This record gives sequence, C-alpha cells and structure tokens, in this order.
Amino acid sequence: MKIPPELHAVLHAVHDAGGRPRLVGGCVRDWLLGLEAKDYDVEVGGLNLDTLHRLLAPFGATDLVGRSFGVIKLRLGEADYDFSLPRRESKIGAGHRGFRIDPEPNLDDEAAAARRDFTINAISFDPLDGGIIDPLLGEKDLRAGILRHAGPSFVDDPLRVLRAMQFAARFDFKLAPETIALCAEMADQHAELPLERIWGEWDKWAVKSVRPSRGLEVLAQTGWIRHYPEIASMRGTPQEAQWHPEGDVFVHTQHCLNALVASEGWQASQPQRRRVLSFAVLAHDFGKPQTTEYADKRGVMRWVSPGHESAGGPLAETFMQRIGAPKDLHEPVRALVVHHMLHHRENQPNYTDTQMRRLARRLIPATIEDLCEVMSADACGRPPIAPNSSLRLIAEMRTQAQALALRTQPPQPILLGRHLIARGMQAGPSFKPLLHEAFEAQLDGAFRDEPGALQWLDQRLASSPAEEAGP
Repeated sequence: MKIPPELHAVLHAVHDAGGRPRLVGGCVRDWLLGLEAKDYDVEVGGLNLDTLHRLLAPFGATDLVGRSFGVIKLRLGEADYDFSLPRRESKIGAGHRGFRIDPEPNLDDEAAAARRDFTINAISFDPLDGGIIDPLLGEKDLRAGILRHAGPSFVDDPLRVLRAMQFAARFDFKLAPETIALCAEMADQHAELPLERIWGEWDKWAVKSVRPSRGLEVLAQTGWIRHYPEIASMRGTPQEAQWHPEGDVFVHTQHCLNALVASEGWQASQPQRRRVLSFAVLAHDFGKPQTTEYADKRGVMRWVSPGHESAGGPLAETFMQRIGAPKDLHEPVRALVVHHMLHHRENQPNYTDTQMRRLARRLIPATIEDLCEVMSADACGRPPIAPNSSLRLIAEMRTQAQALALRTQPPQPILLGRHLIARGMQAGPSFKPLLHEAFEAQLDGAFRDEPGALQWLDQRLASSPAEEAGP
C-alpha cells in the first residue's frame, strides 16, 4: 500500500513507543480492490488515549473529536487522519446514539474486527511489516464480490442495511444469504434513523455507484424497499412487452440506472450533477404505477401509461424529501422527470428554435444536456431492444441546443435594466413587466443579440411612450 510519507513517520513513532498501529477500514478494502486508497484510518492497540495523544501532538494539529470513543484526528499538511483505539460497542438504547463505547487498548485483532459492519471492512493492514490481518476472511468475500455481516452486533445499527445498499452498488457486490435474512429482521428499525444519516448513504449511492441496480436489489431482498414506496410501487407494474421486453417498471429502472453510470457524460460529471442525474433516472417512471392501464392503442389492447411523466414530478419531490436530500436537488430532479419523454415525437417535426428556448427555460436549474443524459439512459434501459432511433432523436436535440447555445445553460435575458436606464427610463416597478415581456420576445425569436434587443426596445417604447418617462 502506498502510504503517505508523513503518515508513515507517525506510524513508526507510534510503533517505537510500544503501540500496535493498524490501517483499517475502507483504505485497506479499496487497496485490495485495486482502487486508490483514501481516508487512511489508523487503529492503535497497546497505548491508552492520553499517551497516543502526546505522541501525535508533535506531528501536527490534533483534535480529540471523540474522547469517549477513543478517537483523535491528526492533521498532516492538507490531510486529516483518524487515530483510534480498539473498542467494543454495546447497544444500550434506541437510535444511532444508543451505544456504549468501551475503548480497550489490548483488544486482540479478531475481537476488534468483529465490531465492524462487513467482513470486507474488517480487514486490517500492518504498515510496518506489510502483513494483512484478516480474522473474518474478508479478503475471500472481497474476491467473491460478497457483502457479509461481520458478526452478531451488526443488528445494533440499522444504518448498516443502507450501507449494504450503497456498497453493493459501488462495488457491484451481492449480499450473502444470511446477511439478507438478518437485514430483513431489522426492517422495523428504519424509523430509528435520522434523515441526515439516511441521506448520507443515498448520496454515496448516487455519486459513487458502478452498478446502481445492485442497491435497489438489496432493498428488495431485505424488505427495506417498503420504506421507499415510490420505488416499491414500481415492482409488478407491467409494461407492454413490445416496447419493454425487459420486464416491469422496477426492472426497467434498474437497467436505466446501469446505463446512466456507464455513460461518458455521467462519469465525467462532478458529484452534484451525478446526484441530479442519478435521482432523475431513478424517479423518471415513478408516475407509471398510478397511470398504467390496459387500454386500446390504435386498435390494439396494450399496457400504456399516459401522463406518467407529469404524474412522476410530485412523487420525485416526495421521495427526495423522504431521503433527506438537500433542497437544491428537488427542482432539477423534478424538471427532468416531468420532461423525460420529449424525445418521443412519433413522426412529428423537430422542435422549433422557440420550443427549444422555452424547454431550456422550463428545465431550470437543469439543462438540456442533463435531459439528454436522462433520456439516453431511459432509451438504453430496454434490452434487448437497440435504442438507435431514440438516440438519433436525442442527438438531434443536442445539436439543435448547441447551435442555440442552450445545451449546457438556460437562455439568459439579453435586455437588462441598464439598457432601460440608458434609454432614459427611471428604475422602478415598470422595469419588471417590461423586462419580462422582452425575455418572452427573445424566447420567441424576436431578437438574438444586444443590437436586436435595443431595436426591439426602441420599437416597444415608441408604441408606448408613457413608459419611457417612468413613474
């Protein structure tokens, strides 16, 4: 493992003082998976907390963030490292705070590993001799792609089920049968979780997944899906086999999510955009369960879901509230859900430039490029049907939006208050309706640049000279 040199020096000092440093948790797991190791956490046996604190202090700023937990944060340069003592945890009450923590410096490696959530996170690494300490055979599970609970204390923290959800999605892992059964027994404990902890796991699912369908699979297998009725209701909602041979709405959504994270656009995106796209694709068919019917379509009885996109908007927002998502995600996700069918033109002519401008405005704060990513994922979620015709229409939309400078940003008003002032108008209540009228004219194509906007303004003022004087 490539350990930062400044951390290596601290580890040697701890060892020389009689401590037993171990790298633990995610950094070991990720290293064994061939991923970049981050968030180096160190567990130190053989020393009490005060002695460890005195040893760390000369190396950098320290913070006893959890004396009762036996945790010290050490800052080395721009990085923070958590140093902790081995400990036992006992459930003494409800909720995530209902634990008694007992640091035990002389706790052996196996006992220390047993308090962790999954065997793949219970592997430790001796940074001095390079040895792997794996009493729970986590490396074997890691190689097999299996999430298995580390021990009976797993049931003490219901958040671990949602951790299983996001780990399965992040690493394309399956849940061990005995862990599925244990999680199912914990389903009623969901109510103990505060929203911020629920959001923390869903956020990792949205930003870090390599196969997000695995996360939904975990929810279904464990029964925890019932806590997310917008997702649960998609199971068993039928789709017309001619258009959706892959299965019901739930299965379709799983395929769409996997297609999304495989796209270059999603992979190149920053975390905030990944959140928007992931949740928009997850929610894009939330409206189908309440709109699906077996009805006549051009003389043939079929499963159809008329208006499901508009019905899905409020459900998407409800779901985002349910998982504690930040409010700045609600509007873009809702807008993308409501408009995700716009590439289905059914032999109608392409959108006019005015329609594209107005679409870009309706999507704010999302963009046409965001919508194209969602629609592409939707189109690719119907195996074995090839999405060629849908992708062609989406490509045409991208090209048109690019030509109008609307692909990655909404239309910006050209005529501004300073232009009105330059024409001798006094700032006041009359500005807002006039600027709104100008923006509507701009969207309709009345002008495309500043000279055109000024010409429109002059004509508008000439037709209503009373406005020019202002109040």
